[in-house]
Amino acid sequence: MKIATFNVNSINARLPRILEWFKDAKPDVTVLQEIKCVDEKFPAMEFEELGYNVEVHGQKTYNGVALLSKHPVDDVLRGLPGDDADEQARYIEALVMPDDVEPVRVGGLYLPNGNPAPGPKYDYKLTWMKRLKAHAEALLENEEALILAGDYNVIPQAEDVHDPAAWEGDALYRPETHAAFREILNLGLYDAIRQAEPSSVLYTFWDYQRGAWEKDHGIRIDHLLLSPQAADRFKSAGVDRKERGKEKPSDHVPVWVEIE
Repeated sequence: MKIATFNVNSINARLPRILEWFKDAKPDVTVLQEIKCVDEKFPAMEFEELGYNVEVHGQKTYNGVALLSKHPVDDVLRGLPGDDADEQARYIEALVMPDDVEPVRVGGLYLPNGNPAPGPKYDYKLTWMKRLKAHAEALLENEEALILAGDYNVIPQAEDVHDPAAWEGDALYRPETHAAFREILNLGLYDAIRQAEPSSVLYTFWDYQRGAWEKDHGIRIDHLLLSPQAADRFKSAGVDRKERGKEKPSDHVPVWVEIE
């Protein structure tokens, strides 16, 4: 069972590239971030024709997430619990129920960027991470296979950035960000990519500016975190780096995990 995360940076602007990847990669479940459209503008029909059930939590112009599954889904949640006043569309979750294996709960998230830091946007980021930790802690009590996947806007460690010194003070790499991310991991979650490649350089994002792709000035900010029950079924994980070199790509690439 292949589960992927992909920040598409506007679903309708890059639809041909995204559909091309879906046809080639054939993921069972994918969570998308930055779809940048309301629910009604999401191209659901194109994905339904590929055999996917489509769940969307959209927002006009900004943010927006979606969950696409070839298997039936239940218990769909739109929005991260913990703040009823939060109108930003950054979280979607569902219980995916294949016929032949145990269900897997998949949460798709687009964690706030937080820049400039310090400031209100960074405060929102850290508060959002506290809410994510609380929700993850509650989900882990169910002792089920759980995967929290998405654009975390967190560079976990020096191996995940081309030039650590250049990112000092950035919201993605500040000590407070690292501490909040470690608190989430320390609940008992496993980084799927580091399960597969403990020390390899595997970037998932290259900026459009300053020739970042051509110079390989990348960062790893797209992650799949697995509960112990999902980690027990771990088979492989990877980054589809080649997607960044295609015409009119997203600045992120798909990241995926396979579980038994």
